[in-house]
Amino acid sequence: MQRILVTGGAGFIGSNFVHHLVGATDAAVTVLDKLTYAASKEALAALPEERVSLVVGDVADGVLVDDLVGAHDAVVHFAAESHNDNSLTEPGPFIQTNLVGTFQILEACRRHDVRLHHISTDEVYGDLELDDPAKFTESTAYNPSSPYSAAKAGSDHLVRAWVRSFGVRATISN
Repeated sequence: MQRILVTGGAGFIGSNFVHHLVGATDAAVTVLDKLTYAASKEALAALPEERVSLVVGDVADGVLVDDLVGAHDAVVHFAAESHNDNSLTEPGPFIQTNLVGTFQILEACRRHDVRLHHISTDEVYGDLELDDPAKFTESTAYNPSSPYSAAKAGSDHLVRAWVRSFGVRATISN
């Protein structure tokens, strides 16, 4: 049985992924979530306790992250501060969670040779007008326009650097 760590797995998108994982695989899932404004225990309440466990903690806590990553076969990294407006009011948490947290995940994956899938955002590509016929692609240059999108772009660059520099097995989706 595969053991999957899902960071940010009590948020809206992360919890839907956990529900899908439980329904489509026989994996044992550990969710690491800080349970801030964007997450809730209730999002995971209907899942079988013998397959899904919740660890309330911070992805930027290196000791906790190392312990968890070392006990799993793969990590899917959703954890992020994600509200643009909040990043304009108080950018500090975005740097801590999105950059420092991703760094902690990468270092733990490197130490334990654990596979990582990093969840990013289209916000790293910048802005288009509502009626703009242009489209972003994976080859579009990054052009972040807020502390949120800059922190996510930075976390993407960290992932790419750890893949190239240290051989970490990782992929990114935007």
